[in-house]
Amino acid sequence: MLTAKEIITDKDIRIKEKSQEVELPLNQVDQELAQSLLDYVVNSTDEKLQEENDLKPAVGISAIQVGLPKRILAIAYTEEVEEGPDTEVRYLLANAKIIRHSLRTVYLGSGEGCLSVEEEHEGYVQRAYKITVRAYDILAKTEVLIEANEYLAVVLQHEIDHFNGILYYERINKTDPYHIPDNSVEI
Repeated sequence: MLTAKEIITDKDIRIKEKSQEVELPLNQVDQELAQSLLDYVVNSTDEKLQEENDLKPAVGISAIQVGLPKRILAIAYTEEVEEGPDTEVRYLLANAKIIRHSLRTVYLGSGEGCLSVEEEHEGYVQRAYKITVRAYDILAKTEVLIEANEYLAVVLQHEIDHFNGILYYERINKTDPYHIPDNSVEI
Protein backbone atom coordinates (compact mmCIF):
# COMPACT_ATOMS: atom_id res chain seq x y z
CA MET A 1 0.00 0.00 0.00
CA LEU A 2 1.30 3.44 -0.96
CA THR A 3 1.81 6.00 1.79
CA ALA A 4 2.70 9.69 1.79
CA LYS A 5 6.36 8.70 2.36
CA GLU A 6 6.55 7.26 -1.17
CA ILE A 7 5.33 10.42 -2.87
CA ILE A 8 8.16 12.51 -4.27
CA THR A 9 8.08 16.28 -3.99
CA ASP A 10 9.00 19.09 -6.35
CA LYS A 11 12.43 19.13 -4.71
CA ASP A 12 13.11 15.76 -6.37
CA ILE A 13 14.27 16.20 -9.99
CA ARG A 14 12.35 13.08 -11.06
CA ILE A 15 9.05 15.00 -10.78
CA LYS A 16 10.07 16.96 -13.90
CA GLU A 17 10.79 13.81 -15.92
CA LYS A 18 8.52 13.16 -18.90
CA SER A 19 6.47 10.01 -18.49
CA GLN A 20 6.47 7.30 -21.12
CA GLU A 21 3.45 5.50 -22.55
CA VAL A 22 2.83 2.07 -21.10
CA GLU A 23 2.34 -1.04 -23.18
CA LEU A 24 -1.22 -2.32 -23.45
CA PRO A 25 -2.66 -4.47 -22.11
CA LEU A 26 -0.86 -3.62 -18.89
CA ASN A 27 1.65 -6.09 -17.57
CA GLN A 28 1.27 -7.32 -13.98
CA VAL A 29 3.68 -4.71 -12.56
CA ASP A 30 1.90 -1.78 -14.23
CA GLN A 31 -1.51 -3.19 -13.27
CA GLU A 32 -0.44 -3.36 -9.62
CA LEU A 33 1.01 0.17 -9.81
CA ALA A 34 -2.25 1.49 -11.27
CA GLN A 35 -4.34 -0.20 -8.59
CA SER A 36 -2.09 1.14 -5.82
CA LEU A 37 -2.52 4.69 -7.20
CA LEU A 38 -6.30 4.34 -7.22
CA ASP A 39 -6.30 2.78 -3.74
CA TYR A 40 -4.23 5.69 -2.44
CA VAL A 41 -6.64 8.31 -3.75
CA VAL A 42 -9.77 6.46 -2.62
CA ASN A 43 -8.35 5.71 0.84
CA SER A 44 -7.00 9.25 1.26
CA THR A 45 -10.53 10.63 1.45
CA ASP A 46 -11.35 8.53 4.53
CA GLU A 47 -10.13 10.30 7.68
CA LYS A 48 -9.62 7.04 9.60
CA LEU A 49 -7.59 5.48 6.77
CA GLN A 50 -5.62 8.75 6.33
CA GLU A 51 -4.40 8.54 9.90
CA GLU A 52 -3.86 4.77 10.02
CA ASN A 53 -1.92 4.64 6.74
CA ASP A 54 -0.12 8.01 6.60
CA LEU A 55 -2.06 9.39 3.63
CA LYS A 56 -2.43 12.99 2.50
CA PRO A 57 -5.87 13.78 1.04
CA ALA A 58 -5.99 13.74 -2.76
CA VAL A 59 -8.38 13.60 -5.70
CA GLY A 60 -5.75 12.49 -8.20
CA ILE A 61 -2.27 11.07 -8.53
CA SER A 62 0.08 10.19 -11.40
CA ALA A 63 2.73 7.47 -11.43
CA ILE A 64 5.56 10.02 -11.65
CA GLN A 65 4.53 11.19 -8.18
CA VAL A 66 5.89 7.92 -6.82
CA GLY A 67 9.00 8.27 -8.98
CA LEU A 68 7.85 6.12 -11.91
CA PRO A 69 7.74 7.92 -15.29
CA LYS A 70 4.77 6.02 -16.66
CA ARG A 71 1.62 7.57 -18.15
CA ILE A 72 -0.76 6.15 -15.54
CA LEU A 73 -3.13 8.26 -13.44
CA ALA A 74 -5.90 7.73 -10.92
CA ILE A 75 -8.74 10.08 -9.99
CA ALA A 76 -11.36 9.56 -7.31
CA TYR A 77 -13.74 11.98 -5.66
CA THR A 78 -17.38 12.43 -4.78
CA GLU A 79 -19.31 14.91 -6.90
CA GLU A 80 -22.18 16.55 -5.10
CA VAL A 81 -25.35 16.55 -7.18
CA GLU A 82 -28.09 19.10 -6.42
CA GLU A 83 -30.94 16.72 -7.13
CA GLY A 84 -30.39 13.07 -6.35
CA PRO A 85 -27.56 11.09 -4.79
CA ASP A 86 -23.94 12.20 -4.99
CA THR A 87 -21.85 10.62 -7.76
CA GLU A 88 -18.62 8.72 -7.19
CA VAL A 89 -16.11 9.74 -9.86
CA ARG A 90 -13.43 7.10 -10.51
CA TYR A 91 -10.88 6.98 -13.29
CA LEU A 92 -7.84 4.76 -13.68
CA LEU A 93 -6.25 5.68 -16.99
CA ALA A 94 -3.19 4.81 -19.05
CA ASN A 95 -1.68 6.90 -21.83
CA ALA A 96 -4.23 9.70 -21.37
CA LYS A 97 -3.90 12.51 -23.88
CA ILE A 98 -5.92 15.68 -24.38
CA ILE A 99 -7.10 15.73 -27.99
CA ARG A 100 -9.45 18.76 -27.84
CA HIS A 101 -9.95 21.70 -25.52
CA SER A 102 -12.14 24.75 -25.31
CA LEU A 103 -10.86 28.30 -25.60
CA ARG A 104 -12.99 29.20 -22.59
CA THR A 105 -11.08 28.72 -19.34
CA VAL A 106 -11.87 27.75 -15.77
CA TYR A 107 -10.01 28.06 -12.48
CA LEU A 108 -10.45 26.91 -8.91
CA GLY A 109 -11.25 29.91 -6.72
CA SER A 110 -9.51 28.21 -3.79
CA GLY A 111 -6.43 27.52 -5.92
CA GLU A 112 -4.89 24.19 -6.85
CA GLY A 113 -2.79 21.94 -4.67
CA CYS A 114 -0.68 18.86 -5.24
CA LEU A 115 0.60 15.91 -3.23
CA SER A 116 4.08 16.64 -4.59
CA VAL A 117 4.10 20.34 -3.67
CA GLU A 118 4.62 21.13 0.00
CA GLU A 119 4.91 24.93 -0.24
CA GLU A 120 1.86 27.06 -0.92
CA HIS A 121 1.74 28.82 -4.28
CA GLU A 122 -0.90 31.51 -4.44
CA GLY A 123 -2.71 32.41 -7.62
CA TYR A 124 -5.14 31.04 -10.16
CA VAL A 125 -4.30 28.27 -12.59
CA GLN A 126 -6.21 28.83 -15.81
CA ARG A 127 -7.29 25.55 -17.41
CA ALA A 128 -9.47 24.69 -20.39
CA TYR A 129 -13.14 24.69 -19.35
CA LYS A 130 -13.88 21.62 -21.48
CA ILE A 131 -11.56 18.91 -22.78
CA THR A 132 -11.71 15.62 -24.62
CA VAL A 133 -9.26 12.98 -23.44
CA ARG A 134 -8.32 9.80 -25.27
CA ALA A 135 -7.05 7.09 -22.92
CA TYR A 136 -7.04 3.43 -22.03
CA ASP A 137 -9.51 2.82 -19.19
CA ILE A 138 -7.70 0.32 -16.98
CA LEU A 139 -10.85 -0.59 -15.03
CA ALA A 140 -12.97 -1.27 -18.13
CA LYS A 141 -9.99 -2.58 -20.15
CA THR A 142 -10.86 -0.54 -23.23
CA GLU A 143 -9.95 2.63 -25.11
CA VAL A 144 -12.18 5.56 -24.16
CA LEU A 145 -12.93 9.16 -25.04
CA ILE A 146 -13.78 11.26 -22.00
CA GLU A 147 -15.65 14.53 -22.42
CA ALA A 148 -14.93 16.53 -19.27
CA ASN A 149 -15.75 20.03 -18.16
CA GLU A 150 -15.29 22.21 -15.10
CA TYR A 151 -13.86 20.31 -12.09
CA LEU A 152 -13.15 16.98 -13.81
CA ALA A 153 -11.46 18.86 -16.66
CA VAL A 154 -9.24 20.68 -14.14
CA VAL A 155 -8.26 17.44 -12.38
CA LEU A 156 -7.52 15.60 -15.63
CA GLN A 157 -5.40 18.50 -16.93
CA HIS A 158 -3.49 18.66 -13.63
CA GLU A 159 -2.64 14.93 -13.76
CA ILE A 160 -1.83 14.92 -17.49
CA ASP A 161 0.50 17.88 -16.86
CA HIS A 162 2.44 15.56 -14.54
CA PHE A 163 3.07 13.29 -17.56
CA ASN A 164 4.93 16.21 -19.13
CA GLY A 165 6.83 17.29 -16.02
CA ILE A 166 4.64 20.36 -15.48
CA LEU A 167 3.58 21.40 -11.98
CA TYR A 168 0.44 23.46 -11.42
CA TYR A 169 2.25 26.52 -10.07
CA GLU A 170 4.17 26.86 -13.32
CA ARG A 171 0.82 27.78 -14.89
CA ILE A 172 0.17 30.70 -12.51
CA ASN A 173 0.68 34.12 -14.12
CA LYS A 174 4.02 35.30 -12.70
CA THR A 175 3.30 39.04 -12.97
CA ASP A 176 -0.38 38.91 -11.93
CA PRO A 177 -1.14 35.65 -10.06
CA TYR A 178 -4.83 36.48 -9.59
CA HIS A 179 -5.47 37.64 -13.16
CA ILE A 180 -8.82 36.45 -14.51
CA PRO A 181 -9.21 36.43 -18.30
CA ASP A 182 -12.54 37.66 -19.72
CA ASN A 183 -13.47 34.17 -20.90
CA SER A 184 -12.76 32.45 -17.56
CA VAL A 185 -15.17 30.91 -15.05
CA GLU A 186 -14.51 30.31 -11.35
CA ILE A 187 -15.51 26.99 -9.79
